Amino acid sequence: MGVVVQRGVQDRARAAARADEEQPGRGGDAGRRDGGRGPAGRRWAAVLGAVLALGSVTACTPEGPDPDVAAEALAEALTTGTFDGVPITGATAEEAAAQRTAAFEGLAPWQPTVTAAEAQVTKDEPDQATATLTFTWDVDASDTDWTYKTTARLTRGEEEWTAAWSTYLLARDLVPGETLAVRRTPAARADVLGAGGEPIVTSRDVFRIGIDKTRVAAPEQPAAAEGLATALEMDPVAYAAQVAAAGEKAFVQAIVVRSGDPAYDPAALGELPGVNVVAGTLPLAPTRRFARPLLGTVGEATAEIVEESQGAVAAGDVAGLSGLQRQYDAQLRGLPGLAVVAVAADGGAERELFRSEPVAGQPLVTTLDVRLQDAAESILEPIEVPSAIVALRPSTGDVLVAASGPGSAGLSTATVGKYAPGSTLKVATSLALLRAGLTPDSTLSCPPTVAVEGREFRNYPGYPASAIGDIPLRSALANSCNTAFIGARDQVPQEALASAAASLGLGAAADVGFPAFLGSVPAESEGTDHAASMIGQGRTEASPLAMARVAASVGAGALVTPRLVVPPEGGAVAPAAGTEDAGASAAPSEAAAASSATPVPLTAAEAEALRGLMRAFVTEGGGDFLQDEPGGEVLAKSGTAQFGAADALQNHAWMIAVQDDLAVAVFVEVGDYGSTTSGPLLEAFLAAVHGG
Repeated sequence: MGVVVQRGVQDRARAAARADEEQPGRGGDAGRRDGGRGPAGRRWAAVLGAVLALGSVTACTPEGPDPDVAAEALAEALTTGTFDGVPITGATAEEAAAQRTAAFEGLAPWQPTVTAAEAQVTKDEPDQATATLTFTWDVDASDTDWTYKTTARLTRGEEEWTAAWSTYLLARDLVPGETLAVRRTPAARADVLGAGGEPIVTSRDVFRIGIDKTRVAAPEQPAAAEGLATALEMDPVAYAAQVAAAGEKAFVQAIVVRSGDPAYDPAALGELPGVNVVAGTLPLAPTRRFARPLLGTVGEATAEIVEESQGAVAAGDVAGLSGLQRQYDAQLRGLPGLAVVAVAADGGAERELFRSEPVAGQPLVTTLDVRLQDAAESILEPIEVPSAIVALRPSTGDVLVAASGPGSAGLSTATVGKYAPGSTLKVATSLALLRAGLTPDSTLSCPPTVAVEGREFRNYPGYPASAIGDIPLRSALANSCNTAFIGARDQVPQEALASAAASLGLGAAADVGFPAFLGSVPAESEGTDHAASMIGQGRTEASPLAMARVAASVGAGALVTPRLVVPPEGGAVAPAAGTEDAGASAAPSEAAAASSATPVPLTAAEAEALRGLMRAFVTEGGGDFLQDEPGGEVLAKSGTAQFGAADALQNHAWMIAVQDDLAVAVFVEVGDYGSTTSGPLLEAFLAAVHGG
């Protein structure tokens, strides 16, 4: 701003001198005879003294055009790409915009932020000035930006200052026709680790199998593509179309096979016409099935992932495609090395303008126990319907197992499945009754049936006759008497039931850092809906993870929050944008949305009573098959929840259990009963825990 003031004062000095010269008797020789000390000379000396005194005054004045206005307008145009109304010479606004677009197009989607320093008027040339422009490019997620400076040359006009357009304004020594491009060096992708730092997803040998169009003549390519697709049991028409659409020298990948996979013979496939088998590596889990719905997969980044990454991922990069691999992709992939180059118009020589070295990703550390996860998946392997086994450590909340069976068809039933929990909820209902003043020895009535608003509820087929009538709460839970719990509904309003469930984690909000459904119990309910809620049906929903949390909270004597992902050193890494559906139908935030009540902390007496009730299920009820399990005493509860049309009802089969520092939930979407369908799976899992 100082140059504007100085220029304004100079203008006023010259005007005063001219005025004196034009006055009669004051011009020419008369002025010189008084040695410049006459009235005109004195006024000129006064104005000149004011100029010298002001020197570098920085205050603004409205007189005269301001070069900073032109410099700042130019900086804004270089930032936005819109030059309309910007005072430039040497090019039209359209030409300047086109040159900027052409030069920067290779850096998309990055865009610079350009700022202008205060303009400096050229010494001895008051109609000329320069302004330094600073470009800042946010090229990756690190704190390091690419910055550089260029110089704008400004010329004073009658109304405004104008900037001389040149490609030198865009980047250092950028000549017409040169364009900027980025060269990327991928960073080493980090591993996914399990408990104790055991590698889960790590670089493993693979074979990429596909049609190499350089190996087969064009007329024979459709038949070659169909032959490979048929051998791989793929859609031959679709794959042939994919091959046809690729370039004339393209390798069109059909499948990636891990080395040693017994389902494929890469050598034999390589003998087919036009087929190429390319050896490589890819981040993979120990087996194809290992926690796949939860961990997700890795592969070439999709167009959607590239677009959402805002420049962090480029076409051809390896990226997480689903599950935790996608949710924590930014942490795992690290930062690629970058080189920004100026490319000559003929595509020849390149000048390097910026370089950053690749930064390897950080491992994603999970709490999964590799041996137990594999054992659980082996147990679920024969089950054709959705199924799950979840195991938590009550003392820490660590998720040791989150296994979904093959019938889940890629959905993480273990963590995001939504099902009525059936009689496993009676653990929470028992807590509500304890808070209503009952004890495990308090008497409840267990008739064969109970009617609520005309709807009849009954006990399960084969319910023991010895447990009918007036029985203690302990026996009601041990034998899972539906009518006893429904008959006590007046002592447990729905709000109290929801509160008790939340105290054990069912419906209690928690930011667990991975897609999870932690259950929902309606806070308001009446009539038959309230009656159904008392036995875990109606609108009550849970995932196997949520019910394992219930068991873990009983075992710990306090609310347990599941923990699967261990934050890296230096704090948590935020999940990547656009991962709300990463490998699951429920986002991490859904856990909070499903909250039905604020948890009231368990008391030591309540926890002890609940443990006694669950132990009674094993010692005197339907869980007697668990009495001889190796290890400590087993506490358990079964659950059967009916669903479907009234004339074709089916059963969800549940089991929850606590043994030592282990809490387990087992679920089968369609089974007979909890004890008979999920019970044997629980037995097999506990045996595996102890090395059986």
